[in-house]
Amino acid sequence: MSVSDKIKKSIEGSSWIRKMFEEGANLSRIHGAENVFDFTIGNPSVEPPAAFREELLKIANHPQPGMHRYMNNAGYEETRSAVAEILSETSAVPVGPEHVVMTCGAGGGLNVVLKTILNPGEEVLILAPFFVEYKSYVDNHGGTTTVVWTDRETFQLDLAAIDAAIGPLTRAIIVNSPNNPTGAIYPESDLRILGDLLRRKEKELGRTIFLISDEPYARIRYDDSPVPSVFNFVTNSVVVTSHSKDLALPGERIGYLAANPAMNQVGKFMEGAVFCNRVLGFCNAPALVQRLVAKLQRESVDIQKYREKRDLLYEHLTALGFRMAKPGGAFYLFPLSPIEDDIEFVRRAQRYNLLLVPGTGFGAPGYFRIAYCIDEGIIRRSLPAWEKLAREFF
Repeated sequence: MSVSDKIKKSIEGSSWIRKMFEEGANLSRIHGAENVFDFTIGNPSVEPPAAFREELLKIANHPQPGMHRYMNNAGYEETRSAVAEILSETSAVPVGPEHVVMTCGAGGGLNVVLKTILNPGEEVLILAPFFVEYKSYVDNHGGTTTVVWTDRETFQLDLAAIDAAIGPLTRAIIVNSPNNPTGAIYPESDLRILGDLLRRKEKELGRTIFLISDEPYARIRYDDSPVPSVFNFVTNSVVVTSHSKDLALPGERIGYLAANPAMNQVGKFMEGAVFCNRVLGFCNAPALVQRLVAKLQRESVDIQKYREKRDLLYEHLTALGFRMAKPGGAFYLFPLSPIEDDIEFVRRAQRYNLLLVPGTGFGAPGYFRIAYCIDEGIIRRSLPAWEKLAREFF
């Protein structure tokens, strides 16, 4: 046997996003890429901001001795200071470079945090709909997951359900705002209540409960919707993010984790996170990209383009009869499937060369996800196909 039974099972139940992405490649070979409308994967079609190229050329044309050598396992001081400066501004909490670890994307950061805090058998709450890899990340470090649903229409926090789910083995809760796949943004009022709830539970249970805020879409927000900092409301909180979306750099695998300076024993947590960053094999975020993003913390892709795509699809699909919450951020729509079997609905959409991801892939059967981070021309060409699909159900 070439793989373990556990991995074999995991492969068989692997990500629906990847499955549909691969199906798209097959359809493109048959019908031509221009006739296939692939809404499956959150891979931004936009290019990084102009400042990225400018900084890249500066580094390439003026190399510094030793710029490709090993660095502190937390990352370059210059980069961590730049990150800390922005976090201090957005949270009104005095974050320093000593509270930041540069990581290999948000996935790397989440694994570092979970390895740092989890004992075998401890529990992490994840909120449905959720990014499917959360379960694997928790399992990587001996933890278990408990799924807690958000409101099934608005996808906002169900605070009573979270309260009821926290028990003696709960070590953390992962929140993702703006959310993948729903685009929901959790408001300040709910985060304040959540902070009070977690403090009460910590006192009742006599243990620290961490809030891990996964924030790769924090800068992709619309309609002046603020994305509040969890640092302002939850003492034992950690922010994890990447520049995959806000700088359109998913292939560079660059991100960071940052601990709330007010966290209980924050120094010990940071010591653990730096250690885990090393022993997990990530070691360091790539040196070149660390130097690049140090100068790009105030840069972003053009959010207006995403807003226009959101509005185009949202208005067209709701007019056709599809039901969904209008997302406040990220670049996804998460409509209710017009039939109970979301997998069957997605298969029927393929007849019109529409590639979607079933909500089952996000722990939310009965819905489906549309990633609109693709070229606007593809979206516009897809509209007749959406109309044909809608006629089957409405």
